[in-house]
Amino acid sequence: MPRKAFDAFLPGLLDRFIVRELTQPFIFGVLIFSMLLITGDVLFQIANLLIQGGVSLWTVSRLFLYKVPGVIVLTLPISCLMATLLGFGTLSMHGEVNALRSLGVDFRRIVRPVLFASLGVALLTLFLSETVVPLTDQAALNILQYEVSGKAVPGLRENIFLRDESGSQLKRVLYVSRLNPATGTMQDILIQDFEKNRLARVSTAKKGHFAEGQWWLEDGKVFEVRQDGSVKALFSFQKQRLALALSPQEVDRASKRPQEMGLLELYRHIRMAEGQGIDTRSMWVIFHMRFAIPWAAVVLGLLGTTMGVRSPRGGRGVSLGLSVVVVFGYYVVMSFSRAFGEGGYLNPVLSAWLPNISFLAVGSSLARKANG
Repeated sequence: MPRKAFDAFLPGLLDRFIVRELTQPFIFGVLIFSMLLITGDVLFQIANLLIQGGVSLWTVSRLFLYKVPGVIVLTLPISCLMATLLGFGTLSMHGEVNALRSLGVDFRRIVRPVLFASLGVALLTLFLSETVVPLTDQAALNILQYEVSGKAVPGLRENIFLRDESGSQLKRVLYVSRLNPATGTMQDILIQDFEKNRLARVSTAKKGHFAEGQWWLEDGKVFEVRQDGSVKALFSFQKQRLALALSPQEVDRASKRPQEMGLLELYRHIRMAEGQGIDTRSMWVIFHMRFAIPWAAVVLGLLGTTMGVRSPRGGRGVSLGLSVVVVFGYYVVMSFSRAFGEGGYLNPVLSAWLPNISFLAVGSSLARKANG
């Protein structure tokens, strides 16, 4: 084949060849890591409910199905690492990478389809995290709380929001820093009342409790928000009834935590909380991690490519072991950076993206050596 014709034919052929070689190990990675996560967590919980809790097989089967999407979303970025380690390890072992480079194909050109494919996985992860997973996680939580236990599971919940809407108009937003459904108590409450979708009044209270079928707020203040945006203090109170026709368990069920919100909804609530002087560091970390975690697919895909090319021997067992080690390291860095971000020692953006930046630096360094 003439050189010009070969050069014109190579790009599409090479992309399809590499993606095809990575597809099977990617699916293998999703299955393997999903099985590991399901076996280590979900199945143990379900078996305990089935054997000791006397829960019906129909209930635990639904619970299992609702847990699966959240597990798969976690395994997608990991599987990019597994696919590239296995795929390029095989290509290197068979001499196909050296053959491509002998034809003058730059290593960066070899990596290009990997980056595009892993970007597709990142977008898929983000899409599922914003659409399917919140619904299935909430459905699983409802089964645990109201079918298995018969009531809300006692425990402290933090940073929850409750919206009251009438048709398309927003009437009220309730923010609670801490809620204990078991004792019926709240701490650090913020209430925003709207008129025709305009913020008209803001109420704050340090504490709240549920007694005789009613919510009572303690040690609070009420402010008026005027048309021009200025704020006027109206009055303070020691105790005041809150017009909320929900029990503590119903508030727990109807409210949302930042982890359960979509990105736009979370962004609006963070801005609202900032306007009232609420500490939003942990919420900003969650917000930026929503973008950072899907991008781990691209970072781990690049890292796996460079490691696979440099380690042509060992087979699937070694690749699986390397994947587990790298992923463990990634999540260790992520856990520490998140803790530092929520504690105020790191900027929330840096806190969320530090694992990707660190592992991208390692992958880029290995890629430059492979290209040299």
